[in-house]
Amino acid sequence: MVEGSEPRYVISIAARMLGVHTHTLRYYERVGLLEPARSESNLRLYSDQDIERLRRIRTLMDELGVNLAGVEVIFKLLARMEVMQQQIENLRREISG
Repeated sequence: MVEGSEPRYVISIAARMLGVHTHTLRYYERVGLLEPARSESNLRLYSDQDIERLRRIRTLMDELGVNLAGVEVIFKLLARMEVMQQQIENLRREISG
């Protein structure tokens, strides 16, 4: 398991940590900005990575004025850049032997 990826916070704690309402976190999930884990009893559980992603969403929206559609585009571009960076690294390894 990746460090920080262990689900540990229920939605009310995550919302309190971020200073938002629980319905805001549910909305972010509904529009596809994140997907928290679920407990056996179907409770949303947020990891430290989820909390960090939510902080980035709030920063983009609150400090930079980006709307949710813009946040989604930014995250998709960042994910694509990460894949491309990995491909570059793989090609460098192949070339160097």
